[in-house]
Amino acid sequence: QVQLVESGGGLVQAGGSLRLSCAASGRTFSIYTMTWFRQAPGKERDFVATITWSGDNMYYADSVKGRFTVSRDNAENMVYLQMNSLKPEDTAVYYCAAKRPGVRSDDASGMAYWGKGTLVTVSS
Repeated sequence: QVQLVESGGGLVQAGGSLRLSCAASGRTFSIYTMTWFRQAPGKERDFVATITWSGDNMYYADSVKGRFTVSRDNAENMVYLQMNSLKPEDTAVYYCAAKRPGVRSDDASGMAYWGKGTLVTVSS
C-alpha cells in the first residue's frame, strides 16, 4: 500500500515557475514508476510526465516537454515536478500516481495509487 500526498500548487503568473512535490508513504515506494497527471476543469485527466523506479528514464507529454522536469528521491520517498515557463493552459489540478508494476501504458487506468491533487492556477 502506498499513500500519496501532493503539495506545492498555487497561483502564479504566466512565465513563472512552481515546484510540485509528492510525498509517498510505504516501504515499497521505490519499486513504482511514478507519474504526474493533470485535470483541467471540464476536461479529462491527462498524462504529464513519468519517471521510472530508478530515476534513469523520464517521459513527458509534448505539451510540457522542455518546460517541466520530473525527478524523484527514493531515500526520501519523494517525487517532484519542476514546472517552468508556465502558461495559462497549464492551469489544472495536478495528481501524482504510482503505476501498477508491469503496466507499460501511461493511461490513468494503469495506476495503482493516487494522491488527492494540488491546484495550479496560471494567470495571464
